[in-house]
Parts: sequence; C-alpha cells; structure tokens
Amino acid sequence: MTKLPTIGKAISRLEGREKVTGSAKYAAEYKVSDLLFGYVINSTVTKGKIKSMDTAPAKALPGVIEVFNHDNRPSTAWFDFQYADMDAPPGEVFKPLKNNQVLYNGQPIGLVVAETFELARYAAALVKVAYEEEDFTTDLEANTGKARDPKKGLATLLKPPPPKPQGDFEEAYNTAHAQAFGKFRHGTEHHNPMELFATTVEYLNKDKLRIYDKTQGTINSQMYVANVFGLKMKNVQVITPYMGGGFGSGLRPQYQLFMAVMASLELKRNVRVVLSRAQMFTFGYRPETLQETKFGADEKGNLTALYQKAIGETSRFEDYVEIVVNWGNMLYPAENVTLEYSIVPLDVYTPLDMRAPGGVTGMHPLEITMDMLAEKLHMDPLEFRLKNYTNIDKGSGKPYSSKELKKCYELGAKAFGWEKRNPTPRTTKRGNKLVGYGMATGMWDANRILGRAQAILNKNGKVQVNSAVTDIGTGTLTVMTQIAADELGLSLEDVTFSYGDSKKPFAPIQGGSWTVATVGPAVKAACHSLNKKLFKKAQKIKEELFGNADFEMAVFREGILTLKNNPQAEISYEEIIEANKGKAIKTTKSAMPNPLKTKYTKAAHSAAFVEVEVDEELGVIEVTRAVTAVAAGNIINRKTATSQILGGMIWGISKALHEETYKDNRFGKYMNQNLAEYHIPVHADINELDVIFVEEHDEEVNELGAKGVGEIGIVGMAPAIANAIYNATGKRINDLPIHFDKLM
Repeated sequence: MTKLPTIGKAISRLEGREKVTGSAKYAAEYKVSDLLFGYVINSTVTKGKIKSMDTAPAKALPGVIEVFNHDNRPSTAWFDFQYADMDAPPGEVFKPLKNNQVLYNGQPIGLVVAETFELARYAAALVKVAYEEEDFTTDLEANTGKARDPKKGLATLLKPPPPKPQGDFEEAYNTAHAQAFGKFRHGTEHHNPMELFATTVEYLNKDKLRIYDKTQGTINSQMYVANVFGLKMKNVQVITPYMGGGFGSGLRPQYQLFMAVMASLELKRNVRVVLSRAQMFTFGYRPETLQETKFGADEKGNLTALYQKAIGETSRFEDYVEIVVNWGNMLYPAENVTLEYSIVPLDVYTPLDMRAPGGVTGMHPLEITMDMLAEKLHMDPLEFRLKNYTNIDKGSGKPYSSKELKKCYELGAKAFGWEKRNPTPRTTKRGNKLVGYGMATGMWDANRILGRAQAILNKNGKVQVNSAVTDIGTGTLTVMTQIAADELGLSLEDVTFSYGDSKKPFAPIQGGSWTVATVGPAVKAACHSLNKKLFKKAQKIKEELFGNADFEMAVFREGILTLKNNPQAEISYEEIIEANKGKAIKTTKSAMPNPLKTKYTKAAHSAAFVEVEVDEELGVIEVTRAVTAVAAGNIINRKTATSQILGGMIWGISKALHEETYKDNRFGKYMNQNLAEYHIPVHADINELDVIFVEEHDEEVNELGAKGVGEIGIVGMAPAIANAIYNATGKRINDLPIHFDKLM
C-alpha cells in the first residue's frame, strides 16, 4: 500500500511496466478487423497547380481499393465554413485535397488505400503527377523587408504581442556607460518524436466512428473530425492513452487524421494511415527566427536600455506567432524598452508550437546579450543578473505571484561550483581541451485554463477518476492519481485515473506546461465534491454519529470516514455504497482561473549552469556537466518532474549543438528529412546533469500551488552553452546550432 500523502514524493510512473514491456498500445497498434491501409502522396514541387494525376497504374494492382485526390474526394462540411482547432493561429486552416493548388513542398495531394501497408506504399510510388509550377519564396533572410505585424485572433489571448515601448530607448542606449548588441539566428527544427503520426479509424456505422489517434488533445481531434465531416460530437470517439512523444507536434490535428477518416467514411471500412519519417517533416515545426538586440547599462551595472527585435516565418494562409521578445522586460527592469516582433509569410507550411515556443527562441539572444554587457562592465554574469533582479514584471507593472529565482541562482551556482569560473576567455584547459563555464536564466508562463473531471466511488470501495486529458509521456497519469488519492484519503492502488478518451470530461490540449495546473484542480475539486457527497450520505446512514457534525470535521483515510473530534465514529465506503443500494456515487466538477484575478504575473523560473570542453584543434564541443535549478511552485511528483527537466536540458543541448532542418531555398524543400541527417543527441553526447528544485509557495497560481515544468528546463540551456563556449574559446557564436566549423 502506498502511504499517504503522496504529493511531493518521487513516485514511479504507474504505466511504466506497460511501456517498457511493450504492452502499451499506440495509435497504429490497435488490432482492428478487416483493416485497410492508407499511404499519403506528397507534392514534389513547392508551389503551383496539379495539371494531372495518373492513378491508373496504381488502381490496376490487385488489392488497391482506391486512390483519393482533389478530383474524387468526398464532399466535406468544412468546405462550407471556416473551422479552427484549439491551437489554430489566425488565418485559414489548411484543407487537404481541397483543390489542385500546391501551397508548399510536401503538401499531401493524394491517398492510396489498399489491403496492406506495403501495397499502398508501392502503389503510391506508381502515381504520376504533372504540375504547373509557379515562382515561390521560402527564404526568410532574403525577405525580412516584407515583415509585417501578425493578425490578431483568439491565439492572442495566450500569445500576447510585445508591450508598448517605454521611455526613450534610443537616448538611453546612446548615452549608456556600457553597450552590447548582437544579431542572432536559429534554424528550423522539426519535432521528430519517436512515434510516427498515425490514425486508426474503426467504422461503426455511417455516422459513428471510434478513432485511435496520435494527438495531444482527444477532444481537439474529436471537434476537428465532427466539424470537418459534419458528424455529431457524441458519435466521434477519439482514444489516445499513450503517445510516443509529442513536444507540441500533436497540438493540432495532423493530416493523416483527415485522410484516414475521409477514407473510412467513403469506403465504409476500418482504415489506418501512418506517416513515414520523411512525411513527419511535411507539417509544423519551430520556425527559423532572426533577432537583434541592443542593451545599455550605467556605470553601476543597472540596465537602462533594452531593445530586442525578432522576425519569424509563417505560411501564406495562417499567421503563426510566438512570444519571443516579451521576456526581457519581464526579467530585467530597464526603464527604456523597445520590443518588436513581426512575421514574414512564405511558401511553407504553418509553423507549430514546439517545446517552449518563443521562450527558448527569445531567451537565447536575451541571455547572451546580458553576458556581453556584463563583460563590458567587468562584472560577473551572475552578479550582473542579481544586480538587475526584480520581483515586478516591468512589462505589465504587476508583481509576481511568487518568484524564487534568486534562490535558483544561489543553489545552482553552489552546486555547480560557479565561483571557480575564470572570467578571462581561453585560459582554462584540460589537456588539449579548452574549458568554459556559462550560465543563463530561464522563464516560462504558469498558465491554466478550463478543465473538468469526474470522480466515481464504485461498489468495491475504490474510486475511478475520469478526464479526457492525454498523457504525452510527462507522467500525467501518475500525478493525477496522486492528486486524487491524497484528496480522497486513499492509497494509489485504490484509485484509477482513466484518461485519453474524448468521451470523458473536457480537458484542453496538453501543452504549454499547463496540464497539472488545469486538470489537477479539476481532479481535486471532483474528489472534494465526492467526499462531501459521502459525508452527507453518512449523516443519513449513521445520524447518531455524523448528524450534528460539520464537513470540516470529516477525516477520509484508507476507505473510512471518521471525525477529528470523535475517532470512534466511523463508516466505511463499502457501507455507504451498500446503503446506496449498490449504486456507484459520482460527481463531476470544473475548475478554471478567475478572470478577474489578474493582478499578478505567474511564471516558473530557472537558472542553468553549464561546463563545456572544446577541442582546441578540431573545434569539437562537449557539454561535460550542467546544473539546472528550478522554481516551479509545488512539485507534485519529484521523479516525473526531474525527468521533465532532464529532458528539457538534453533538448537544450540538442538545440545549441546539433539540431536543425536544412532548407534549400532553390527548391523550397527541407533536405535532411531523416534521423540520419537530422542530428539529435545520443547517449554518448550526454554527461553529468543535475536538477535542483527550489522550494516555492504560491497560493495564487491554482489550488495545488503547482507550476508546469515541461518547458522551463529547456529555455536557459542553449544560451548557457553559448556563453560557456565563449568563456572557453573567446568566440561569440550567435547562430544556432553551433557546430565545430564555426569555431575552426
């Protein structure tokens, strides 16, 4: 039996055994009888029109059922009205097979459906497509003159534009005692989770579908299918109990979902569509972004002027935006600030949120420029940040609901050994390796939105808690079970958290580090409400013991209800169920933030410290050790939270040193659409990593006092590595990723 309480403890994942033994089923692994397989045909040109599509050779193969394209696709409801999913940016959502227009390279233009996957793939290779090509533009750097302000929409609520300028930046910068400036770029990155995008559609009848989809939001995919194909929401069930990595790639429905449902409804058969690894590069990604900074400070080290400008890419049909430049004035209280953000529409697919979207992008130039300015002032980088520490978000003028960043600096620096840093670049060596220390600050919003949950006491005295939320591998199942168990006074073994099913109570897409803060309070509320129901029933069943007691006196522990002032008064859950004629007792509750309670800025903070070794002759870079100290409110599960931070740190190493999708703008095409050439870290690239959680109490963020940890682990790593490389080599490399050729 798991001892109560469990919140704050390091609990192993409850689904761990299923995952490591292979019994956990993913979207392409469900056994469905009489199954057809679809294979997507993608455009090989970047822009133009499809003149013709010769499908006869494919259709002639025995076992090929149909080849869908823009000429023979079934009619769909969405072509009559504008539909947007939960994560859709302003603009017009992409509609597969709408017409013969090609909007970007790799666009899905057809679907072969056959009796086997291998046959569908082979038949797709036989389809010959003739195009009328048009001129295209995919080069961000060559088109910065066409940058414009993004259109505003619902997404603006969660992705606000930069605040208005404050003070007189130009005057403050030009008269500053010390100045630092730079130009920065990071390339395109694709999510590349281990599990390929897949959808298995079980055709129940002409109006009813059961769908196993790779998604970060079962209800989002349900809404998408129902609205696009004109079905009733209740007749579309989307199931996703396991997901082999998301990182934001599953926030929007991807095109295999459309293709599989379209084919299933038209053929009245069960259909599965799985994308190949190369096809994983034909939808959303972290956009290439160009940035400029100018910071100024007085002789005492006070930041007086702050300028950051960012230009990102988007598609022609949607305005994808990120919060890139807002972070600087939230962290550092300069009086004269100008922040600019714009986008350039190109002939590409719409970018998509990728772990810490905008935060990891904007923190990189911000934290490097802070280091540059510290050097100009002859100050230690950590000392400079502490000099400009604030408990007020200067961008909004609001205080933070909690901010233990100073403690992050202190504990992180101590654990890392920051005091041993030699401030003079290129002076510390180990054999033929140059050694450098670097640090950076991290920050991420602590958001929450509406969530719902249901709690059911069954006749066996155990409780089932239901929510449509997914678990993308972050430990959601385990954490929600902990929250429910502690509220109910039960062991983990007596609580079942049932999730990943659109038939269950509403949960939003899982992203933005808001899942615990959004669904957790709903679970807590539902369980609290169930306790109240049990107490009322106990008052009726044993009126002599509980009739005159207040609910505040109730104690719920190990399946028994008793009273604080009378431990002898008790009733078991089984007794309550028996008196209820064996019927389950259930309750459903919602939880959401108070829209009037906006007087605080709510955020998680971190401090990253990194040591690198750089081969003096070859320029090969290795991150030998790193420490990240995190302040993220109440940590529900230290084991899963540590795993999240470690994952973010590893991805930060990848972003700084390995990861980029290369686009040849002559063809408008990504050239390294495979895991052999799209480089990510392997075990040999990762050395000693340490995570420290700083104690932080916050009664404003939510009922649990919890802030998300999914993103905060990555945001500070890339600039910390870049700063460490400078300390080792004396070279400032502002173009990510940093490869050895840039140091040669």
